[in-house]
Amino acid sequence: MGETAVRGLDLTAKPGAQEIVVTRVFDAPRERVFRAHTDPKLIAQWWGPARFTTIIDKMDVRPGGSWRFVHRDSDGNEYAFHGVFHEIVEPERITWTFEFEGMPGHISLETVTFEEHNGKTTLTAHSVYQAVEDRDGMLNAGMAEGLAESWDRLAALVEPGN
Repeated sequence: MGETAVRGLDLTAKPGAQEIVVTRVFDAPRERVFRAHTDPKLIAQWWGPARFTTIIDKMDVRPGGSWRFVHRDSDGNEYAFHGVFHEIVEPERITWTFEFEGMPGHISLETVTFEEHNGKTTLTAHSVYQAVEDRDGMLNAGMAEGLAESWDRLAALVEPGN
C-alpha cells in the first residue's frame, strides 16, 4: 500500500510489513488530546464513525486494565472492540491491544504517542499486527476512512472554538 493521505491522515503501510503508522496534527495541546483518549465520557463522543453510538462498556486506564467499547447502529446492531492497556505515560504515550470481537483472534498492539509543538499535537498511532494478512484485512475493511472520521470528530472535540 505504501504511503497515503486520507482526510488529514498520513498513513504508512509498507508492502509485506505487519504494521500501520498513522499521524495527524491537532490544533490543541497534548494534555487535551491525551485526556480525550483516557476519559470514557470523551471517548464516547469521538471514537468511531458518527453513524454509531459508542458505548464504553469498561475502561480501566492503567497497565493491565481492560477496555471494551461497543458501537451500536440505528437498528440496534452492535459491534464490539476490546483490549488491555499495557502502558500509560501521561500525557505522552498509551500502549494497548486492540481486537474486533467480530473477528476474534486478530489482535494488534497499538502505541499512540502525543507530541506537542507550539500548542499543536502530533498524534501518531503505530499498530503492529500478528500477520501481514491481518494488517491488510484491516486496511481492506475501511480502517483508514473510519479512523479519519473518528479523528475528525476528535478534532471537533479538542480544538479551540469547538
